[in-house]
Amino acid sequence: QTPANLDELLEQVKRDRVVEQQQNQMRESAFLAERNRQAELLAEAKAELAQQERRTQTLNSQFEANENVLAEQESLLRERSGSLGELFGTVRQMANDSRAMLESSVVTVKYPERIAFLKELGERKQQPTIEELRELWLTLQQEMTESGKVETFNSPVITISGDVEERDITRIGVFTFFTDGSYLRYLPENHSLVELARQPVPRLQDVARDFVDADANEWHEAVVDPTRGALMALLVQTPDLKERIQQGGWIGFIIIALGVIGLLIALVRFVLLFKAERGVRQQQKETTPNTSNPLGRILSVYDDKHADDVETLQLKLDEAILRETPAIERGLVTLAILAAVAPMLGLLGTVSGMIETFQSITLFGTGDPKLMSGGISQALVTTELGLAVAIPILLIHSALSSKSNRLIQILDEESASIVARNAEHHSNKP
Repeated sequence: QTPANLDELLEQVKRDRVVEQQQNQMRESAFLAERNRQAELLAEAKAELAQQERRTQTLNSQFEANENVLAEQESLLRERSGSLGELFGTVRQMANDSRAMLESSVVTVKYPERIAFLKELGERKQQPTIEELRELWLTLQQEMTESGKVETFNSPVITISGDVEERDITRIGVFTFFTDGSYLRYLPENHSLVELARQPVPRLQDVARDFVDADANEWHEAVVDPTRGALMALLVQTPDLKERIQQGGWIGFIIIALGVIGLLIALVRFVLLFKAERGVRQQQKETTPNTSNPLGRILSVYDDKHADDVETLQLKLDEAILRETPAIERGLVTLAILAAVAPMLGLLGTVSGMIETFQSITLFGTGDPKLMSGGISQALVTTELGLAVAIPILLIHSALSSKSNRLIQILDEESASIVARNAEHHSNKP
């Protein structure tokens, strides 16, 4: 409490001094008592230390004795095991080699537990037991037996969409898997089957379906992939006709357009020449000129009632033949131009593709062939398209030329016969 005056303050100070003296005496007594206790604890710790040192010496002696005994036992083990140590080392090596082989085997899809056994056996430091040696032998024998089997079993399959479905799988040895006509690929890293993103041609899919539906005692052909699906996966990546055309780029589309134009022109010309030739053949059997065909129009120039002299008639017939010739030979020049332009466009595509390839090499080097494949594909595909368009057009041009030349030859022959008859008619006149 706060003192009311100086006297009370003096009394309070005296009381506080007495209390502080009492507290100091208590602290001194506690310190002296604790000091005596610390001496006792120090003596106990020294005694415990001496006891532990003696125990340490005993343990060290026992450890050295055990080391000697262990060395003697290991030496005795080596002597008694003899060649078994080398044999067990060979077993571990065989287990590791077999695990690497069986991990890539398609049989592991059905027996995945054997990989864990081989891994444990190959990494173990202790010597394998008789049962483990027999299990290793049976595992290898199982692989050899299964490699000669054709069987159907149920297993998860990763579909094209990424879903996992349970399907009935048909396995041929250790080579090929297929289900419902779809071929599968084995992934050894996760021991799973994956449906090929792109299946082979329908003929091979039909072979797979027929094989599954065949009788157990019936011989039937099948597709075998010795690379366990890797070769099939590369095979189905081969571009089809549409993809090859797309690889040619815009130059390839131009070449195809020119080829279509050439085929249309050739088709029209074949139809017209066929009609003209048929009309000419029919006109040769008739005496009355028919102006619906070239020969009839040429014959209409000559009139028996008003026969001209030979020279005039010759000129009129030549003029009529010249009028018919462009219609007969129409389109041949266009086809010849298309046949010449198509290979040139193919060469242009080749040059463009090679330029793209060299640009890729300049930017990325030659480490990744995929970077150069686009330019090389364009270079080769455009050349192929150019030749594929030019060769048929050349053959069609040759056929049309021969057909038109044959018609023109018929017209020349008929006009020559008219001139000869007219000359004979004039020579017989008095």
